[in-house]
Amino acid sequence: MSDPTLGRKFDSGKSEYGLIPPHALEEMVKVLTLGAQKYDRDNWRYVPDGKRRYFDAAQRHLWAWKRGEQVDPESGIHHLAHAATNLFFLYELDTGHTYGSTTLS
Repeated sequence: MSDPTLGRKFDSGKSEYGLIPPHALEEMVKVLTLGAQKYDRDNWRYVPDGKRRYFDAAQRHLWAWKRGEQVDPESGIHHLAHAATNLFFLYELDTGHTYGSTTLS
């Protein structure tokens, strides 16, 4: 029998959230917080024609970065953090995940 003071946890094969790059995640949270303050919490879920609009927004931030502008002048946050956040929104909308009683499509 194993030593009970060593503790055990059977988590092999489970998602490893610690693999998410922490600095990128922190910047995305800044984008999300700014959006919640500017619009409303989770407002992105209810934007009409969200797939097209978040695709366009991601592209605007990517192209601004590609042109050499690292920081969004309006928010002061890196363009790639904005682009990544928009891609997360686009993913959620595209895969049809639900939130509460609302089905996203």
